[in-house]
Amino acid sequence: MARSVGERMGREIIVVKDSPGFATSRLGVVLGLEAMRMVESGVATAEDIDRAMEHGYRHQMGPLRTSDLVGLDVRLAVADHLYKMLGGEQYNAPEILRQKVAQGKLGKKTGEGFYTW
Repeated sequence: MARSVGERMGREIIVVKDSPGFATSRLGVVLGLEAMRMVESGVATAEDIDRAMEHGYRHQMGPLRTSDLVGLDVRLAVADHLYKMLGGEQYNAPEILRQKVAQGKLGKKTGEGFYTW
């Protein structure tokens, strides 16, 4: 039923089994969390990590800017939920994310996250 509705709407259909986080959230949160770990450990700035993904992988937007737009509180909630449901260190939120959320730096909606908006 849902597939036929999507097809009538001219959408490309992607089939994913029901699981925590679906496909996009699970992949997006892991990419974002690893980018945060890179900032946290001084590998590169948020801007350089995002530019690397935009130019190197043709992402429309880097993982840290995306995280700011989604909301760092939302990213943290998704990561914590996936860590609880699935385990795996890839879902364990880095301290930099926990600190920003605790400080109220939630991304675009508060004017500051990994970027100043």
